[in-house]
Amino acid sequence: MDEKNEQESSNQAVQTGADTVATRRRVLMLGAATATTVLSVRPALAQSAASVLNCTIPVPGAGETGKAVGLDGALVPVGTPDSHPGGQMFRGEDVRNALRGRSLPGTGYSESQAYMNYIRRLQYGRSGFTCYASLQMPR
Repeated sequence: MDEKNEQESSNQAVQTGADTVATRRRVLMLGAATATTVLSVRPALAQSAASVLNCTIPVPGAGETGKAVGLDGALVPVGTPDSHPGGQMFRGEDVRNALRGRSLPGTGYSESQAYMNYIRRLQYGRSGFTCYASLQMPR
């Protein structure tokens, strides 16, 4: 009986060793798959971040709509007091900087505020909405 017990415990040790090797193999394979995934996803995230900064948001002008941009961001008839002509295109990076307190490039304070109010009011389906919505997404 002692020989039989020794042989069973020896078989269990071999099985345990085989299980350990199999478990290690699984962990290594999982680690390799994870590393591949991380390497694949990082460039995609970097590319999408860069494309968000290079997207454009147009502010319509009198030539396109016959309207100007009021201080509150609404499109108003040309000649309305405190309105600005519009007709400009801003990059996502410029808008992101303006959201942080800078003025839009080529504009004064009042004009920048009017254009930013217009951009904040953009709704689904309007040109530039997707770009603006992408700037609002947390990274």
